[in-house]
Amino acid sequence: MASFRFLHAADLHIDSPLRGLEPDAPADRIRGATRAAYTNLVDLALREQVAFVVIAGDLFDGEWQDWRTGAFFVGETLRLTRAGIRVYAIRGNHDAQSVVSQHLALPEGARMLRAGQPESIRLAEHNACIHGQSFATREVTENLALAYPPPLPGHFNIGLLHTAAGGRAGHAAYAPCSTEQLANHGYHYWALGHVHAREVLLRDPCWIVFPGNTQGRHANEAGAKGATLVTVQDGRIADVAHRVLDAVRWAQAVVDLDGVATLEAALARVRAQVAEDVSHAQGRLLALRLTLQGASALHPHLVRDLGATRDMLRAEAAACAADGEVWLESAHLRTRPALDRAALRARADAVGQLVRAIEDGDGTRLAEGAKSYAAALLNRAGTLRAALGEEHPAVQAAAGTLPPELLERAKDLLLARLAEDA
Repeated sequence: MASFRFLHAADLHIDSPLRGLEPDAPADRIRGATRAAYTNLVDLALREQVAFVVIAGDLFDGEWQDWRTGAFFVGETLRLTRAGIRVYAIRGNHDAQSVVSQHLALPEGARMLRAGQPESIRLAEHNACIHGQSFATREVTENLALAYPPPLPGHFNIGLLHTAAGGRAGHAAYAPCSTEQLANHGYHYWALGHVHAREVLLRDPCWIVFPGNTQGRHANEAGAKGATLVTVQDGRIADVAHRVLDAVRWAQAVVDLDGVATLEAALARVRAQVAEDVSHAQGRLLALRLTLQGASALHPHLVRDLGATRDMLRAEAAACAADGEVWLESAHLRTRPALDRAALRARADAVGQLVRAIEDGDGTRLAEGAKSYAAALLNRAGTLRAALGEEHPAVQAAAGTLPPELLERAKDLLLARLAEDA
């Protein structure tokens, strides 16, 4: 049997729309990252001289805003086919909802496998056979793999499937199937798509792989993203390797300020964490979500002016890398005051009485009080509610939808101020 290499990618989500970016966000670089990742994939395929590329669905992200999305994909794919590298893809749930992508004319040497029933493509020069089926609609709830044909004898068999497999958090349960079912089907390699985190479900008797998406699109898709390079020698898998392709690296970092008493010490910890994440990004733009946590005497200072604290953290993060190479996507304060609550409660004076009242206060009554107070304030200024927006805590409080954790943070702040003044 022949020896060759192929690339397995999925979930390109080219030109995925990004919403809610802050005014200081490097929007062009972030919005262009999915394109840059596909260009990186094409460059990798050319450099490694792979025999073919398989893409397991969600090439796009629903209906295009304009035809330039399709033109970009065709142009980059043409670089592969002109070099003799064939491309085989299936439509996933996001592709299926797009009307225009269903009529996209691919270059010769690239092929979108049909929907409705599985299709098998025999590659005689490699003694290989690719089996796959596109989504016909966005929501495919039946087990497509049950209808996939048996392996072609004497060939290296690849199953191309867009699926949630046995189910994955954050992903709709499309085309459900089990690892055991796929393993018993007789293929050598299952090239899966739909799940955005890289995962190897099985290595023996066959490989079953989610490569993850080629480019993270937000902070919940953190870490290195890319595709899987598979090496086949004499009809057997010799190596399966993850290759990084992302152009923007998303990360979530938690800085523990437990016991930290000075702002200088806190910022030193922040700089150390950001520098570590910048190093891991290896020259890519780092989009960082930062959370400060822990019991610290700094808590009242940090939460007194949240806007100023976030501006300070953005400045510290920016100073940890070359100009424009790190962007603080958001900063979250989960610190709490460093208090001896037992000692405060035990006091017999007014401070002790207030502490006991705050700690023992009924959550429902506090929420009702906050609702009444906030509604009265907002009603005095007719345009203030609209100016603040529905997500502002004062508006939420007036509507009775203030998150319980905000009330707890208010309690902590009151206790910290009492401890300062006592």
